[in-house]
Amino acid sequence: MRLLFLFALLPFFLQAAEDVQALQRSHIQAQRAKVLAMQALGEKLFHDPALSGSGALACASCHQQSLGFSSPLALMPGGKKLLQKGNRAVPGLTYLQSVPAFTEHFFENDGDDSIDNGATGGLTWDGRVDRVQQQVQIPLFAGNEMASSPAIIAAAIDKAPYRAQFEALFGKALQQSPDKILAGVANSLAAYLHSPVFYPYSSKFDAVMAGKASFTAQEARGLAAFNDPAKGNCASCHFSSPDASGAPARFTDFGMIALGLPRNMAISENVDKTHFDLGLCGPLRTDLKDQARYCGLFRAPSLRNVALRTHFFHNGVITSLHDAIAFYATRDTDPGRWYPKGPDGKVQKFNDLPQEYWGNINRDPPFGGKPGDAPAFSEQDIEDIEAFLGTLSDGYQP
Repeated sequence: MRLLFLFALLPFFLQAAEDVQALQRSHIQAQRAKVLAMQALGEKLFHDPALSGSGALACASCHQQSLGFSSPLALMPGGKKLLQKGNRAVPGLTYLQSVPAFTEHFFENDGDDSIDNGATGGLTWDGRVDRVQQQVQIPLFAGNEMASSPAIIAAAIDKAPYRAQFEALFGKALQQSPDKILAGVANSLAAYLHSPVFYPYSSKFDAVMAGKASFTAQEARGLAAFNDPAKGNCASCHFSSPDASGAPARFTDFGMIALGLPRNMAISENVDKTHFDLGLCGPLRTDLKDQARYCGLFRAPSLRNVALRTHFFHNGVITSLHDAIAFYATRDTDPGRWYPKGPDGKVQKFNDLPQEYWGNINRDPPFGGKPGDAPAFSEQDIEDIEAFLGTLSDGYQP
């Protein structure tokens, strides 16, 4: 009798299960629709100069899609009158979706979790924020960038042609609270920056990995030199293989490194000989200011779309991809190529970092050697690596 009773209830159980699944599908569809709506709104916000204090500078002004969402200038003019320059090079915004949160002790998930890779992750050159919602607010409110404020943003949203889209997502009541409007703006920009527009994996490299294209002989030589620990050794920091999860190569380990770059005198603050941008230990990042071992370290960016950029490294001092590669080969064997000479005629090597922190500078291959020695890789290797890096630009058509 009890068994017959349970069989009688079975249709009701099955219907209840179907109802639950239908509700779950409906919830997922609604959430997906909201994310797509936020991405569409975020794209409009990204291109709107009215959000800036000058009314002339949008996010897209400094992050142009044709340049891999980087900038035509290393130090873009900003401020309320566009008379100030940035104090760090404008970074690219592609392939940031998997940057891990900042940690001082990172263990790579590659089967061996016993190796401490040190300080890793976080957004911006010094990794001082972990969430895109935080990151997008840095240029919005920086006095030498967009120089905005919650009040300026609220007024811009109130007059914007996309105001109805904003209200549909975040409600009309938000028009009374600049802080809540800012939260809506930050969330929408974050949604856009997490959209596939910023990580399409549409380069020739990806086509080759999918068996849909082939490298030229020069590109193949460049990849070999890129990976060779005795030559470029680039893959030690810019991983060229899929990760443990099988995700496509991201060409960075997200780690922090000090390269001992030449000082960029185009940065206004550098007129002061006592001023130094020390990356993790300040001045923009303050929580690690007493940690000398971090002074001079900056996050290694992804090399995807690197051939589209017009400037390189955190201070933008090098303005061609060829020279950026050559710097690794000849920093130590031909320092006079990169650093100025002092009044005594001697090359002022590592002139953008106080000598007390020179111990932090990376000296792994291809660095090393002394002036006059043969570099770790040749001019031909440089040209080959440059050709290979060109295969990392998105938008390739087989």
